[in-house]
Amino acid sequence: MMEAIAELKPTYEVGARKWLITITVITCAIMELIDTSIVNVATRQIAGNLGATVEETAWVITAYAISNIIIIPLTGFLADIFGRRNYFTASIILFTVASFMCGFSGSIWTLVFWRFIQGIGGGALLATAQTVLVETFPPEELDKANGIFGAGIVMGPTLGPVLGGYLTDNFSWSWIFYINVPIGITAAILSWKFIKGAKNKLQGKIDYLGILALIVGIGSLQMVLEEGERKDWFASNFIIIFFILAVTSIVLFIVRELKAKNPVVDLRILRFRNVAVGSALRFAFGLSIYCSVFLYPVFVQGFLGWNATRTGLLILPSAFLTGMLMGVNGALIKKGISPKILLLFGFGAVIAYEYFTYGLTTPAAGEWDMLWPQLVRGLGFGFIFVPAASLTLAGLKGKDISQASGLSNMLQLLGGSVGLAIINTYVTRRIAAHRADLMTNLSFYNPASNERMIALTNQFTAQGNSAEQAHKMAMGMMEGSLNVQSSILAYGEGFMMIGIICAVILPLVFLAKIKKGESVNIGGAH
Repeated sequence: MMEAIAELKPTYEVGARKWLITITVITCAIMELIDTSIVNVATRQIAGNLGATVEETAWVITAYAISNIIIIPLTGFLADIFGRRNYFTASIILFTVASFMCGFSGSIWTLVFWRFIQGIGGGALLATAQTVLVETFPPEELDKANGIFGAGIVMGPTLGPVLGGYLTDNFSWSWIFYINVPIGITAAILSWKFIKGAKNKLQGKIDYLGILALIVGIGSLQMVLEEGERKDWFASNFIIIFFILAVTSIVLFIVRELKAKNPVVDLRILRFRNVAVGSALRFAFGLSIYCSVFLYPVFVQGFLGWNATRTGLLILPSAFLTGMLMGVNGALIKKGISPKILLLFGFGAVIAYEYFTYGLTTPAAGEWDMLWPQLVRGLGFGFIFVPAASLTLAGLKGKDISQASGLSNMLQLLGGSVGLAIINTYVTRRIAAHRADLMTNLSFYNPASNERMIALTNQFTAQGNSAEQAHKMAMGMMEGSLNVQSSILAYGEGFMMIGIICAVILPLVFLAKIKKGESVNIGGAH
């Protein structure tokens, strides 16, 4: 009898094996997240090399995001069917092969196809990595595991543009994909050798209708979010069709999953208040990290004239600060400090960062003006992920852990996608509004405008240009200055908008209920 009980007790990894598993899964998660943003800085080179338009090249980013967001909620289900080790290792291999084929692509649509396949493998890595860590560490070290995973979550999107810029500038755009190959091969070998995870027998039939509804619904929603601004939203039949598909399929998916005996994604997990609150906070976390990583490089490179290396060097201290604070959070929670307090502090710091940056987005901004707010942002992000994960998973057992983990990871990525669509649209429209307002100042009836125009015309005339050419050049410079000013104002407001969204979601923290010292019981985890 005692032997049978002993067999039911979970076994956790120790020593070198534990840390080899940790390094493997964290490396895979970071690699996947780097690839969500690494392409952003190489789109011009890809378009020029493959003879593609800017709109066609955008699909290289869109395809990866769509497949990522589709596969993440399915990972728990697929890991049950194939076994954790088999599924995780196969995903690494798929990601690695697709990475090589992306770099080897000779046409834009071949690259788009392999990016979609790469996203299928990559999304599985992200969602499965956290579950593997949860099963590797004992309950008393769970916050340490979440801290390590959270450091990778934050650093991945941050390192993407920096690494992408360096490889593109010094080698070629293909190397942003080739760099994954040796890392992927090593990770696949380590995964197969050390990660455990037997297959779980499914109870009942496979929910094929739920899988189809999820793929169509989430895929269509991601298509709307990625392409909406480029196609002028609902002025485009393309967007209308995919919006209808998204709404219809997501409603069908929700109804199906709530009624199915063996749902592919168990939405009933949201009956736990902390899972619902934690998932909403992860959504806000994804929105804030992806949007700030998007706005900051565009602003400093586009309007301050910084290169990728200079931009990255200012981001890195913030990312490292976040990584260090993950462990601190784990220790604080272990000492009995409520995750709710840490979340309030973390989101408060992020809101402060957005406010400070809003005031510092000027043409005269220098390194220090950008660095210290980045450190505030790093402080805030360092106090969000671990408490949010602890709050979401606290009190759950067995299969509920992987279901809650997969769902919250999906919502974090979806938060990034929704946020980018909102911020991109908002900034674009604010640029147009500011341009219209500032244009009224370019008038012969405005003494300051007139004086500036005369000075520029005289300057260009003195350089040997005819009066007509000098006038046109002066007009061009005035309009260019107006466009820059409009954009700077709009980007500043974009940062402020992120802060406002976080402030609106923050009160949800008070709805969570967590007992002092409560942790995750993973004795029944699979």
